[in-house]
Amino acid sequence: MNKELLFDFTVDKPAKTVFINREFDAGLSLVWDAFTKAEILDQWIAPKPMTSKTKYQDFKVGGKRFYAMISPEGQERWAIQEYTSITPKTNFKMYNAFADKDENPELPGSEWDHTFSEQNGPDGHRVTKVSITIYNESLERLERVLDGFTQGMKMSLSNLENLLATLSQK
Repeated sequence: MNKELLFDFTVDKPAKTVFINREFDAGLSLVWDAFTKAEILDQWIAPKPMTSKTKYQDFKVGGKRFYAMISPEGQERWAIQEYTSITPKTNFKMYNAFADKDENPELPGSEWDHTFSEQNGPDGHRVTKVSITIYNESLERLERVLDGFTQGMKMSLSNLENLLATLSQK
């Protein structure tokens, strides 16, 4: 891992918001695909030993991704995301909520805003920065999921870093 790559994870409880800034030693197109294509997303988004399974994804404004995080024991925790804004390779926004297996959302949810930018890293390689702002509709929801979410997201982004290193070599 390039120790000079940015990884900042900040929680602002009064604003009910989580801010994540993370750089990856990979090109913008590959990082964008890793966040927007289910076949790549499912390879890294679940913190180990969990796995991710996308039932369907329609990456367009108004489209949805319905997926589950699956425990080693086979327990499924479903969630649904609805894409509210997409600017290719620059930004996408979505509304995220836990759901049951029949796609009934468990509200309140959260609004996610992903911004992507590419620059030259300290060693001259292309580096892609991903900034994620997650606004939770309720402080109670944020506090309930925060510890597990923080650990899980850090593990997931580490999974992504490892996956990008493998995919970049292909």
